Amino acid sequence: MAIAIKSIPVLKSEAAEAFEKRVYANNDKRATIDFSKQINQAAKILAKAKIK
Repeated sequence: MAIAIKSIPVLKSEAAEAFEKRVYANNDKRATIDFSKQINQAAKILAKAKIK
């Protein structure tokens, strides 16, 4: 028995523009996490263990 192919909804005109604006706004609000301390600690551990 075959499975029916569902159509993918496509945003057009104003809806597409509003969606794109919200995507960019949320992307700008996204918090970034600084892992530099953890990276340095891991590098020291690996150097001490002589693992590259």
